[in-house]
Amino acid sequence: MRFNKNLYNRLNKKVIFTAALSIIGILVVVLIIPTMNVKSVSIANSITNTGSINSVSTSEGKEEESSIVPLDQIVSGGPPPDGIPSIDDPKFISLQEADKHLEDSELVLGLNINGDIRAYPLQILVWHEIVNDNVGGVPVAVTYCPLCFTNQVFNSTIIDDKGKAVILEFGTSGKLYNSNLVMYDRTTESLWSQAMAQGIVGKFAGVKLDRIPFDVAYWKEWKQLYPDSKVLSTDTGSTRPYGVDPYGDYYTSEDVLFPVSNNDDRLGLKEIVIGFENKGQHKAYKLQEIENKKVINDQVNSKPIVLFSLHPFMVRAYDSVVDGQTLEFSYNTKDQNFVDKQTNSLWNFEGKAISGQMKGKQLTRLPFDEGFWFEWVAFHPKTELYNSNTGS
Repeated sequence: MRFNKNLYNRLNKKVIFTAALSIIGILVVVLIIPTMNVKSVSIANSITNTGSINSVSTSEGKEEESSIVPLDQIVSGGPPPDGIPSIDDPKFISLQEADKHLEDSELVLGLNINGDIRAYPLQILVWHEIVNDNVGGVPVAVTYCPLCFTNQVFNSTIIDDKGKAVILEFGTSGKLYNSNLVMYDRTTESLWSQAMAQGIVGKFAGVKLDRIPFDVAYWKEWKQLYPDSKVLSTDTGSTRPYGVDPYGDYYTSEDVLFPVSNNDDRLGLKEIVIGFENKGQHKAYKLQEIENKKVINDQVNSKPIVLFSLHPFMVRAYDSVVDGQTLEFSYNTKDQNFVDKQTNSLWNFEGKAISGQMKGKQLTRLPFDEGFWFEWVAFHPKTELYNSNTGS
């Protein structure tokens, strides 16, 4: 699936009257452009040492730092640390209030934790990239890398080397690894890769972050599905021309502006894919293919999964094993839901059986990575790609 150019044209036209404010966007781009190699993809050396931690000498008089990636492949994106400011005290408004300035065709990142439902418009995230929040009692980092179109939500709580739970607050480091967002935590200043969900340099190098399932959806569908949703406010503490995207037509062009360590022409560079990992094996699925098929039953390294799609952009992934039984699903056109072959029970998009033998049962939702193909293969060069012809 590729971006609709008309979508971005509409978003930019609606805010022409804020042209004066867009100077801020130009300044941001000016900071970034000098380091970009436009209309090219630089293929650096293959990623190595990702399975082990290496000691790295810093400056004289300082302790050595640890890293799990080659330091020469972590590059400056232009802005300094926190030059793209994270949102650390997010404010929210009602869906009705947000509907006054959000168009139906705009994308939001949607989150539902313990019944606390929130939407984070990408028109805000593109200017901040990180929102440190607490949703349903869970400290989270809501993240977005525009260069890779990678949205991801992390549980901000980790267990340190002393077995103590630590809640981290993240900021933007101003650096990129494989053209992807590199965050830093404000406790130890360790660097973290969004794509790897892992610390890559510093005290927490090698420490994993837990991913939390989320949605990317058009505002039109999200507000219909979740009318009680809270929506991130543009009252962020920063002055930005929200609604103007500083990346312009980058999403629909063939440009990859920073070095990546692997290239793969099985798909277009900016084809949007859904990616999974299980016990060292990686597999990707074209978003457009999932949307077309509505349901895909598959396995990732012998783990049964099912992918549901009822709305544009929105994909849900579930463990298809219930009470020890692997279920196989098909799309029920009449009810616009899903039915399992084994018991003929009807299941909704939320993964809950609403009728039949399985009524009341709940599928376990699975996290995944979503973004441009070039980013996925940069981090996972041996990835499998789902083949609709063979169904695997």
